[in-house]
Parts: sequence; structure tokens; C-alpha cells
Amino acid sequence: MNEPKCPVPREQQPTNEFIELSKSVIFSWPKTKKSLILVLIKFWVGAFILFIVISSGSIYFKTSILKYILLSLFCSLSIPILISIRLYLGWNHVFKRLTSERVEYEESGWYDGQVWIKPLILKEKESLIASIEVKPILKNLIQITSIISVFALSGVLLFQNINF
Repeated sequence: MNEPKCPVPREQQPTNEFIELSKSVIFSWPKTKKSLILVLIKFWVGAFILFIVISSGSIYFKTSILKYILLSLFCSLSIPILISIRLYLGWNHVFKRLTSERVEYEESGWYDGQVWIKPLILKEKESLIASIEVKPILKNLIQITSIISVFALSGVLLFQNINF
């Protein structure tokens, strides 16, 4: 897309969007599964501490400490789920732009949307980037979000079926 005949502004070109997203501090977390898991665990622990502090203000906390610790543990999973969903949405947007045959763009504002059809060479190049770079990231995000969701749902089922 760096060809002079490309009418799409530089910052709206899918390849450049991919590069910018890759350089981003937050969106670079899922590039390796291990780094993403470590970051999400840190957020989970931080949210757990915050939820414990909030639930400790409850009058019932003194009578059923185990219940509130488990409740805080499972509720704090909502923060990693939200983070992983946000990461997925960002990377999925770039994936769709890279694999699309058309590039929608605006020259000066939201009201003048244009569509440019990619040439075959560019389409192949961006499809390769999407399949080699972005698809594994999306796969990791789906797996991790699914695992976190299973833990959160098992916690909900635990509290629905067991009386403390």
C-alpha cells in the first residue's frame, strides 16, 4: 500500500494499522501466550485484592469469610475477561482489514467514507501477514478467554448449588 496510487491515508492502511497495533504496549501482550497469561494473572491478583477490600466492608464478611474470599476470587475474573475481550476485538478488527478485498477509509472525516479495492499483490501480502502474525494471536486470545470463562462460570455454579 506504499504505492503512490494508493488513495488510502497512511494511518488507515491495514498493514500500517497492524504495525501500530504491534508496537502498542497493551496490544503487544498477546504476541506470546506466556506474556499474556502473566499479565492477566497480575490483573486478576490486583482485582482480587480490590474485591477483598470491598467485600470486607460487608457486615456478613465476619460470619462467612470463606464465602467472601471465594466470591471475590471468582468475581475478580471479570477483569481479565474484559481485558482479553478488548484485546481480541482490536486484533480481530486488524485481521478483518488485512483479509478484506476492500479498504474502507476516510480522507478527512466520518462523512466522506471511501472504498478502495486492493490490488492482487497487496491482497496476497496482507493475507500472509494475517495468517502468520494475527491468526495465532486471535487463537491464543480465544483459548485464554475460554479458560477464564470456564473458571468464572464454575464459580457461579458453585455458589448456586452450595450453601455456605
